Amino acid sequence: MTAIGWIQILLFCAIIAALAKPLGWYMTRVFNGERTLLSPILRPIEAALYWVGGVDEKREQHWLTYTIAMLFFHVGGFLILYAVMRLQAVLPFNPAEQSAVAEDLSFNTAISFITNTNWQNYGGESTMSYLVQMLGLTHQNFLSAATGIALAVALIRGFSRSSMRTIGNFWVDVTRCTLYVLLPICVVYTLFLVWQGMPQTLGAYVDATTLEGAKQTIAVGPVASQVAIKMLGTNGGGFFNANAAHPFENPTALSNFVQMLSIFALGAALTNVFGRMVGNQRQGWAILAVMGVLFIAGVAVTYWAEASGTTALDALGLTGGNMEGKEVRFGIVASSLFAVITTAASCGAVNAMHDSFTALGGMIPLINMQLGEIIVGGVGAGLYGMLLFVVLAIFVAGLMVGRTPEYVGKKIEAREVKMAMLAILVLPLMYL
Repeated sequence: MTAIGWIQILLFCAIIAALAKPLGWYMTRVFNGERTLLSPILRPIEAALYWVGGVDEKREQHWLTYTIAMLFFHVGGFLILYAVMRLQAVLPFNPAEQSAVAEDLSFNTAISFITNTNWQNYGGESTMSYLVQMLGLTHQNFLSAATGIALAVALIRGFSRSSMRTIGNFWVDVTRCTLYVLLPICVVYTLFLVWQGMPQTLGAYVDATTLEGAKQTIAVGPVASQVAIKMLGTNGGGFFNANAAHPFENPTALSNFVQMLSIFALGAALTNVFGRMVGNQRQGWAILAVMGVLFIAGVAVTYWAEASGTTALDALGLTGGNMEGKEVRFGIVASSLFAVITTAASCGAVNAMHDSFTALGGMIPLINMQLGEIIVGGVGAGLYGMLLFVVLAIFVAGLMVGRTPEYVGKKIEAREVKMAMLAILVLPLMYL
């Protein structure tokens, strides 16, 4: 371990903490329907979308209606994504002339991307056309991330309101999240990534001749736009098979650092949104602090383990740590930090191969996965995952002092505890 390594880790933590408040302030205004700097430009577009969709933005929904709207929305997304992949061979923007994606792979991929799982059972550059990458995968990256944030905001409203007859309007929340939060950030983010050397083109793959005289086809495409939302929305599904270890998906040390920041940015900011909406920002900072302690502990263990290497490496004279499966341009600290960030946020993007980590170094990413998205987590999911544990902690504390527990003015009673326990036990029960 080195001083420079620790400075990188501390700088990352400091920037995330600094971003939480302004982003939280902005997102709170967006979801409360208040005016923002982008309102003069985006408000007419927002109103037009409601008019086309027949949505009354002032009419809120009961939690059951909100849930049904969310489910039907993603059933439609699944059908569209499945159809686009199955019709890939006859659709435009397919310079490599990719054939139709197989039925089982189309089904697997469509389910994966509408749920923000983004599990990839294919090599992107050799399987998907430009149109599928843009209209299918990038499109769902936006909508699945927006859904996660919308559900977190709906839960926050449940905590903040005296009456829980309604929790907002799903169509309005998804529209505002996509239009005011995700799209503006991604436009700037994409331009930054292009500046760093990431391809963003609809041109054909490039044929090159190597120094040995062999012919090689270099895959390019609309990469930067997909990488921007895959990181910001904690999706993780890469344009290329090698994901963020590929030089076209992660060209420089600066792009690597900014990508790590973007994975945590919105998830951390949602804790501030929670504090603002319930009228007590200290509650949001307390939640972020707990996430931060767990995160820093994980980073410390992984960085130490990877920097220390193993006895087998020492026997070979390789005392500089474990570089197996890591990009030389990123090194041990950036690879370790990225691994903990991406698994804590349930992102799935990787800039190093986790199965090449040491036993202790690889243990932390596994623990992060098994915790069920509470250390920042996927956008939205991390906040409501942590709130489940907050409910249990408040209940246990109430039992210890012999009084009915309360949290932000809400009584925590048997029904709430049972529902929280059910939600927490779902993951380990599924594992078993």
